[in-house]
Amino acid sequence: MRYRLGLADPERENALLVGIIEAISAGPELTLLAAKVAPLITAASNTDVCFVHVLDDTDRSMTLLGATPPFDEQVGAVRLPLGEGVTGWAASHGEPVVIVEHKERDPRYRYFPQLRGEDYTSMASVPMASKPGGLVGVLNVHTRARRDFTDRDVRLLTSIGSLLAGAIHQARLHRRLAARERAHERFTEQVIAAQETERRRLAADIHDGITQRLVSLRFHLDAAAGTLTEECGFAAGQVERARELADLTFDEARAAINGLRPPVLDDLGLADSLASLARSLDELDVVVDLEHCALPDHASIALYRIAQEALQNVVKHARTRVVRLSLLCDSSEVVLRISDNGLGFDRDATAFGDGLPSGGYGMVSMAERAELIGGRLVVTSRPGEGTTVTARVPVR
Repeated sequence: MRYRLGLADPERENALLVGIIEAISAGPELTLLAAKVAPLITAASNTDVCFVHVLDDTDRSMTLLGATPPFDEQVGAVRLPLGEGVTGWAASHGEPVVIVEHKERDPRYRYFPQLRGEDYTSMASVPMASKPGGLVGVLNVHTRARRDFTDRDVRLLTSIGSLLAGAIHQARLHRRLAARERAHERFTEQVIAAQETERRRLAADIHDGITQRLVSLRFHLDAAAGTLTEECGFAAGQVERARELADLTFDEARAAINGLRPPVLDDLGLADSLASLARSLDELDVVVDLEHCALPDHASIALYRIAQEALQNVVKHARTRVVRLSLLCDSSEVVLRISDNGLGFDRDATAFGDGLPSGGYGMVSMAERAELIGGRLVVTSRPGEGTTVTARVPVR
């Protein structure tokens, strides 16, 4: 008996087209796409089983990513090298294959026990390919009863394969892009972790080396001062001056240690760490508006460093005490903003690279930190009207 594909029925053809479009629109997940289209193809083609084999990223083998029940349990478990079996032959030659009966006599046929080829008599195997993406896999249909697949049947299956090929190609590109983004995220975490490790090492070196020697120096200066008599006025004055310098250097060393690795970063969240940073700057009156925002550790560290650099710039250049520090977040982004009412600068008359002063190392450093975590830094300023530094980071 001879069967025809049921796509001559316009309603069935439209149903297949709508179903494929809905499957493609469901998302870029390859396995989900293949699982949705397999039963659509068997229903539209009056076949019993459909297998969707997709080319691996190596372009050397294919993996079963979609199948009608009960073979959906084998998804991901069946792999076939390019050129091996009827499916591999169709892929490597870019041509459809039709076997009406006696598959086992075809030299190209390979038996997969888990796919129970002995239960099915006829099969059609067509490459899934599109012009922009090339070959992406092979579409197979099988029937229990003997079936003469006509040229028209094969053309229709090939057209379905081409439609799926475009969607699979886009899904593969999306998967590769997502993998690159995950790799970039891991690289970002590693870079920031390495930076913080180096800062901790430097802080420890200063604490264990310089500060300890300064404490010893102060001890010896105190001892020397105790031995001087009133007749040694000049020497006493020099010792006292040395003690003052030792104390000043010790305070600067402690400040450097806190700047390199403030303890709050280990113990508190970003909002509380920023509040502690604001309180630690005696030179500034910082008005804070801080929300608790859920961010990965490396992103929190980067934003803390941006705030730290921006506040130090205010201390060094703005000639004002009043600063506003805010950290706000919603479902899409986290916004860190540092504003002062100080001297400002001519934003338009300054040489800028990527929107920042080419000679301002601090600003370049802040911009690099923002970009490293997928954000961006915007600086606005006018002479006499202060400066605002805004870092925007998307919530992932």
